[in-house]
Amino acid sequence: MSLRPIGCHHCGTAWTEVSDGEPCARCGTPLHRRKPDSINRTWAYLIAAAILYLPANLLPVMITRSLLGSQQDTILSGVIYFWVSGAYGLAALIFIASFLVPLFKLTALILLTLTAQRRSSWRQLERAKLYRILEVIGRWSMLDVFVVALLAGLVRIQGFAEITAGVGIAAFGAVVVLTMLASLSFDPRLTWDTEPVDEPNDLPMSNETT
Repeated sequence: MSLRPIGCHHCGTAWTEVSDGEPCARCGTPLHRRKPDSINRTWAYLIAAAILYLPANLLPVMITRSLLGSQQDTILSGVIYFWVSGAYGLAALIFIASFLVPLFKLTALILLTLTAQRRSSWRQLERAKLYRILEVIGRWSMLDVFVVALLAGLVRIQGFAEITAGVGIAAFGAVVVLTMLASLSFDPRLTWDTEPVDEPNDLPMSNETT
């Protein structure tokens, strides 16, 4: 750390004796010790995702039209339907992937961003591991979107049965995308920044390190 290296986000080369914002001598990408405006951009994505989380769960995600009438299902009503029908595994899978995972990811990212903004030294190792867990499980949040898209494409019997996506699926998809963007904009290295770091002045020409 005494060399104060900066790693290029594009080509992976590490440089010493360079200032923040200088271009990488290999690929020309601007060098940054931390992602610029990481905290502000992450908060913006998280606030937008939190606002859309309620309509994503309250508005219908799937509309079924048949000879017997029309039925609108939200995420939770679909879970209840599968549970009452005896499909306990499918109900649990949709509940976990479409309800608990987005809520967990949203809450965890708020915790990570808040502690990083306060430069907290509380459980830094656990917070770093939590971020890696979010990266792994985040992709499963789109399960409900895939299910509705699949059913909407398969069930198209004009006059008998037809399934279309409801407005809630757009809000739900937006929540998933916004939490993914928040995860990408958050710099996990901020977890280890507990003290302000002064930028060196009048540094000499850059040197590549291994």
